[in-house]
Amino acid sequence: MNTSHRRGMAGAGAAMSLVGTLTAVSATISGYPVFGGQAARYAAAALVLLGVARLAGGPARRPSARDWLLLTALAATGLVAFNVCVVLATRDTSPATVGTVIATVPIVLAVVGPLLDGRRPAPAIIAAACVVAAGAALANGFGGGGVRGLLFSLGALAGEVGFSLLAVPLLPRLGPLRVSAYSAALAVPMLLAAGLVADGTALLRVPTAGELAGFAYLSIVVTTIAFLLWYDAIGRLGADRAGLCAGLIPISAVVTTVVLGIDRPGPADLAGAALVAAGVVVGLRARVAPRGPAPAEPVTCEAAPIGIARGSA
Repeated sequence: MNTSHRRGMAGAGAAMSLVGTLTAVSATISGYPVFGGQAARYAAAALVLLGVARLAGGPARRPSARDWLLLTALAATGLVAFNVCVVLATRDTSPATVGTVIATVPIVLAVVGPLLDGRRPAPAIIAAACVVAAGAALANGFGGGGVRGLLFSLGALAGEVGFSLLAVPLLPRLGPLRVSAYSAALAVPMLLAAGLVADGTALLRVPTAGELAGFAYLSIVVTTIAFLLWYDAIGRLGADRAGLCAGLIPISAVVTTVVLGIDRPGPADLAGAALVAAGVVVGLRARVAPRGPAPAEPVTCEAAPIGIARGSA
């Protein structure tokens, strides 16, 4: 396994583990106006990312008209729609249901990702993705809740898929840092406009101490750090292989409930974690059709221990 693949694997796993904390932390800000809160979150993240991009320097291509169109679509689906759907879903259904639905992301990316990249989907990766999704669902206990919560969860799934696939053609031109910075900045006016329509003058208010801590965590950890890690991993592994690590989202979410003292692991959690680990290992070792002139080589995955607990996802 070469250094690039190793770095991509580590980055994808870390990014999805950080994103997995989103649903549990979102419960702490569910009482804040949704659009205004998310706008503030992405504004803070965009300032940090743009500042880092400026300090990093180096050659940077100016986004073309097509790039801006893709960045706008990415911001609208992968940032605005995804996060708003997650927050609204936690109001109408259990976080476990949200995590279970999002856990199907590896299956979608395993099929659609290669097709958009001009390759045939690898049967081994599709099978591995199904194992990952099954394990994540088992760990979450399939949850429960109403129809509206399920629909918002499906909206979050679509947003998560868009977040990955729409970035694929942008990364070679702009790089992970600028794709993250531009998309976060573009999400801000979208959220503010939607918030003005939905909440009017109540769009923003002074957050409580708990809400402020939640927004700070989401801005720095879940947005700034996770975005950079994830987009770097997609560039190294491809959306289909990197997407296998999306199965870690609900696993990380239930781990977060342990850290917050909400719940403890059960047999289903441990069995689900084992399935997720097995699926990721098998998928990353599979041979896939090459994306470029160089033939693809098998990749091995060194699974790290994962703590599991039943609860939010």
